[in-house]
Amino acid sequence: MQESPRVSKENYVASMRTEMEDLLGEVMEAVNEAPGGRVIADSEEKVRQLMHVFRRRAYERAVQLRADSAESAFPPSGE
Repeated sequence: MQESPRVSKENYVASMRTEMEDLLGEVMEAVNEAPGGRVIADSEEKVRQLMHVFRRRAYERAVQLRADSAESAFPPSGE
């Protein structure tokens, strides 16, 4: 069985950097917006949701980059 081409970690991280930085900013906003004494109670769910969306996007991007890499390894078919 032929192994699919690999995607470098550096390329993947670079492709996710803006989304990761945006996520971290949103996490800090959620924590900052929570009133004193209720930081965890009023921010934890929002942060959990943000992380869930980011986790899904990060995985989808990794799978897509690997699929794109495998696809580009095949020569175009001659018709």
